[in-house]
Amino acid sequence: MSRPDVVVVGAGLAGLSAARDLEAGGAHVTVLEARPRVGGRVEQVELDDGRRVQLGGEVVGNAHTSYLGLVAELGLTLTASYVAEPGEVTRQVPEAVDVGEWPSWCTEADRASAEKVEAALATVVRGIDPDDPWSSPDLERLDRTSVGDWMREVDASPAVMRLAEMFQLSMSDGSIERTSMFAHARQLRAGGSTGSYDYEQWENLRVAEGSASVALTMAAGLRDVRLSTPVDRISVGATGSVVTTTAGETLRADAVVLAVPAGPARDLDIDGVSEERLRSLRRQRHAWAAKFVVAYDRSFWRDRGQNGLAESEGVLGSTWPQQEGVLSALVPPERYAAFAAADTETRTREALAQVAGLYGAEATSPQQTWTRLWGTDPWTQGYVTQWRPGDVTEVGPLHGTHEPPFYVCGSDQWVAGYMEGAVRTGRAAAAAALGGG
Repeated sequence: MSRPDVVVVGAGLAGLSAARDLEAGGAHVTVLEARPRVGGRVEQVELDDGRRVQLGGEVVGNAHTSYLGLVAELGLTLTASYVAEPGEVTRQVPEAVDVGEWPSWCTEADRASAEKVEAALATVVRGIDPDDPWSSPDLERLDRTSVGDWMREVDASPAVMRLAEMFQLSMSDGSIERTSMFAHARQLRAGGSTGSYDYEQWENLRVAEGSASVALTMAAGLRDVRLSTPVDRISVGATGSVVTTTAGETLRADAVVLAVPAGPARDLDIDGVSEERLRSLRRQRHAWAAKFVVAYDRSFWRDRGQNGLAESEGVLGSTWPQQEGVLSALVPPERYAAFAAADTETRTREALAQVAGLYGAEATSPQQTWTRLWGTDPWTQGYVTQWRPGDVTEVGPLHGTHEPPFYVCGSDQWVAGYMEGAVRTGRAAAAAALGGG
């Protein structure tokens, strides 16, 4: 096969989006993927009854314009996500399981405190330019401050702090005590929010054919996607770059697009790129999280007035319904070790016991379960990007930039959501490479 113009390392949503646009622009592209499948952290299986179960990313929202545009281009269909489910949210703590907008341990004073915190948050969010966050006069102060410390500064009550922690861990994005306030507020601003994360704004849509179908459809249209081909080394040069696989194969190209998460990127030997750019890339973190998925024959939680959406202080930080009879759950970073350290049988039994605590004994008799340990998967080494206090300024304004002929893209919570981040940065990398000739 002839020499490619561009080698794309990684066949997740970011790499596939970049490769698709590069080919549309006339480039000859080779995509190298370490796994025996495409999609990265989007993946699906099909049950005997035809239901497609998503084992990775699922939902998007109104502000995820790059992803929504790509879905339309691919001829796939958007439909309402779990936010359209009947019933109410559930919150599970050791002393209670509450169904409804407010748990039993929140008082009227706590509700007033929550309103005060929300107003203060809106002020912070409005003060950040999502397109030029580095110009913010409060960047360093807010970045050094955790969300938890900021909430104490605005006199959040203990119950409101507890609710915020439950929500943050339900998203598997790390504790409020270990999340940069600037990163938190900037993400909200980039997603079009004026205040707290709103499920109905951020997660109101899904792809009817399955989110993994986005990756599979893109891959089917590409000319040269090589699976089970991990990369060891990238050598970047102005007159040509060389990518070396673990098997010792070398591919020469004019440009390279790196489309893998920060953890796997740190494992690569990269030369010809400035130390400053590599330091910024390698300084990023991804939250170590896991996903647990369980299929039943029906959505029995509806019988109890529950919508399948839950936040919990158990090992499973959250649940939500994918579709009829299918629940997803996330294990947050702070609880990952307890989950991953168990053998498969114990892990599954304990997870189902927690689901039963939320929705009743019927939860212990599923049709099938699946677990994805993203934190310790060598090709992901994490879930969403995680910004601890100080990380934004340490990573710096080189984040997301390119050093031609070396281009970077990937799933990035900083952009406005993980799947949106992948598609938006992938397409941006392709546009930059094509614009640079």
